[in-house]
Amino acid sequence: MSRIERISIFQKTLPLRKSYRLSGGRLLFEQLDSTFVKIETNDGIIGWAEGCPWGHTYLPAHGAGIRAAAELLAPALIGMDPRCVEHINERMDVTLPGHLYAKSPFDIACWDIFGKAAGLSIADLLGGCYDQPTPIASSISTGSPEQMLALIREYRDHGYYVHSVKIGADTELDMQRIQYLETHRQEGELIWYDVNRSWQPAEAVKVMNSVRDLPLIFEQPCETLEQCAWVRQRTTHVLSIDERLETMQDMQRIVHERIAEIVNLKISRVGGLTRARKLRDMGLSAGIKFVVMDTGGSVIADSATQHFAQSIPASARMATWLCQDMLSIDTAAGLGSRNNNGSTTIPTGAIGLGVTPDENILGKPVAVYA
Repeated sequence: MSRIERISIFQKTLPLRKSYRLSGGRLLFEQLDSTFVKIETNDGIIGWAEGCPWGHTYLPAHGAGIRAAAELLAPALIGMDPRCVEHINERMDVTLPGHLYAKSPFDIACWDIFGKAAGLSIADLLGGCYDQPTPIASSISTGSPEQMLALIREYRDHGYYVHSVKIGADTELDMQRIQYLETHRQEGELIWYDVNRSWQPAEAVKVMNSVRDLPLIFEQPCETLEQCAWVRQRTTHVLSIDERLETMQDMQRIVHERIAEIVNLKISRVGGLTRARKLRDMGLSAGIKFVVMDTGGSVIADSATQHFAQSIPASARMATWLCQDMLSIDTAAGLGSRNNNGSTTIPTGAIGLGVTPDENILGKPVAVYA
C-alpha cells in the first residue's frame, strides 16, 4: 500500500514581466505569491503541485492562506494512500471545510503520484488524453484602445490567435475599446471581452446592446449569477461565467437556468482536479464549452491545467492560458506545457504531471510535515 510519508511546502515570489491591471484598471499587479507542495510516499514516489492565487484582492484567496491551511491539511494526510483521491478530498473537507483554493495543490500532487504509480499521464487518468492541442489565450491588461491593441500585436508575434481582453468600469470607454479592437481583429482570431464582474447589470445591458450587431463573447459581466442571469434575458451575445463557478451547485444553476454557453473553469478556484472533473462532466452533458485556466502560477500550475484541458473533447475546449508567459522566472527549465505557436498540450510521454520544479530555484521548504 502506498502511503504519504512527508509533505514539504515551498514559497516562491514570481515577478511579472510587466505590471498588469484587471478590468477597469481596478487592481495593479507586479508579482505573484506561489506555494509549491511536494508529497513523498513510502515507496519513493514524489508528487508535485503549485497553488498561486492572483494576488489577494481578485478572489477570496491569497498565497499565505495556502500555507496557513497546510498546517491543518498536511498532518491530516500523512499515512493516507494518495492514489485514493476521493478519500484525500474527504479528509481535507473534514479537516478544514471550505478553502477550496488551499486544497487544490494537495489534490493535484496526489494525482501526480497516482499517475506515476499507474504509469499514465494525469490526462489519461481523467478519462483519456485528446491529441488536439489547446489554443492559448493571451490576457490583455486594461488600458486605452491603442494600448490594448499594441499588447495583442505583441502576442500575435508569439503565435497567439485567441485573446482575453479586460474591459469594465468605464462604459463609454468600453464601447470604444470593443469597436476599435473589433475593427483591427484579424481573420481567424478569437477575442472575448472579460469584465471580471466590473459592470452593474444596467451597464452590462447598455454596453452589450450597443454592439449587438457584432458576434461577441462577454465573460462574467456582473458580480453574481443572479445579475448575470438578468443580463442574459436582456441581451443576445454569448456569455461565459468565470469567477462565479466554484461548486457543483453553481454549475447546476448555470446549466438549468441557461445563464451561459461557456464557463471558464479555474482549477485551483474549484478545489483541484477531483472536483474539476465533476464540473467537466456536468457541463459536457449540457453542451457547455470550456475555457480551462488557473488563477496564476508557473509552468507547474500550467501543466496541471493542461492535463485537465486535454481530457476535454476539442469540440468543447475553447482555450487555456499560460501564466508562465507573463513571468520573469521559470521554475522548471523549459519543461512541461509550453507555447507552441499559439497552442499547447501536455509534455510528450508525460507520466503523472510530467514536470518537476527545480528545487534550487524554489529554495528551502518553509515547512515540512512527516
